[in-house]
Amino acid sequence: MSMIGFSGQPSERVIFFTLAQLCVIILAARVAGHIAARVGQAAVVGEIIAGILLGPSLFGLAMPVPFHWVFYSIPSGSLDILSQLGLILLMFQVGLEFDFSHLKESTNRRAVLWIAAASLALPFVTGLGVGFMGAPLLSPLADRWTSALFVATAFSITAVPVLGRIMMELGMTRSRLGVIAISAAAMNDVVGWLLLAVVTALTLARFQWSTFLVNVLLVLLFVLVWLLVVRPLTKSVMRYFNAGPEMSPTLLGGILVSIFVSGMITSLLGIFTIFGGFVMGAILHDERAFVKIWQEHVAPFVLVFFLPIFFTYTGLRTDIAGLDGAVLWMWCGLILVSATVAKFVGAYAAARIAGLNHQEGKIIGIMMNTRALMELIVINVGYDMGAISEHIFTMLVIMAVVSTVITTPLLRIWLPRNRMHSEKRASPSEC
Repeated sequence: MSMIGFSGQPSERVIFFTLAQLCVIILAARVAGHIAARVGQAAVVGEIIAGILLGPSLFGLAMPVPFHWVFYSIPSGSLDILSQLGLILLMFQVGLEFDFSHLKESTNRRAVLWIAAASLALPFVTGLGVGFMGAPLLSPLADRWTSALFVATAFSITAVPVLGRIMMELGMTRSRLGVIAISAAAMNDVVGWLLLAVVTALTLARFQWSTFLVNVLLVLLFVLVWLLVVRPLTKSVMRYFNAGPEMSPTLLGGILVSIFVSGMITSLLGIFTIFGGFVMGAILHDERAFVKIWQEHVAPFVLVFFLPIFFTYTGLRTDIAGLDGAVLWMWCGLILVSATVAKFVGAYAAARIAGLNHQEGKIIGIMMNTRALMELIVINVGYDMGAISEHIFTMLVIMAVVSTVITTPLLRIWLPRNRMHSEKRASPSEC
């Protein structure tokens, strides 16, 4: 190592190792995404797993010297900043991709409302109970209720972007079940992000209700100002620059500043910057020309460059080998099973109440179990706040990956069965 020089500049050392980290992260993500697609999974599933494997769970365990050379030769600040910056842009993108017209769809509205409510409420209550029971052992340094609330929020979330990709690969985007599932997931996530904002505000207020209520009112005021003032103002600016087939550099610069200012304001209000990015995207979701240009020209860079950094940043915090006792693995199993079952049962029962058949209920139940990226965001917020320990963080990462990995294989099995069931029901009337 002493043979390597950095031109006498400390900044050159930081840049060198940051570039080394990025090379490893991007290459691993692309390879893992390609492998995941080849075995019938969404590419993002492979990228998540790659991020975890680059951490102490595999890379650090199998090759500790190269691992420490790549990731710990310099402080983790640069990777942390890039991860958080990418997350703000990603949440803006998630807001842009929300199709709120689904929430107004009269067809199947009863099913959507039932499924959205049940698949949020039952996992939340289950997670609250599991988190409250496990907190003294698993997160002894955190406030018990704070830890339980973050576990409950992680249990409740559904990953709309990942679910959307899975549906596209299986040709479900325009099917009745697809519309119901994505609509329910969209409602689930809107409430889920608001819930995360509320839980964060409550935690930062240290359960002082007067402070908490002030924070909530400020967040509501922020949302109203963004809807009633910033939204029409931004739209007017976009009309003036008229994106056309290409995005004006000035317009792109203005949008980026708006995203960052939005994140700064939510940070000052006592909730994380990512919520500001999400709200900024949500108020522009119906600007179709802009959304199309963003998805074609900017989104690929965010997904290829920034997203794997976030997954790796999560992976560096995930130490599966740290679950080194039978008790910890029993708790991990309890978290995995209870989260999956609560989400599935809630969605399935609601689907049946709304008039869907048994096969359709099973399909809805497993689709709503897709957590992946969204849960990783929630638990990183909780970890940064000290609300959950490294042990619970690792358990929730495992739960997020497993609940997402099982979705596509089960859909490939259950969708043909549902078609056969529908054909059998239709055949008597055709005779």
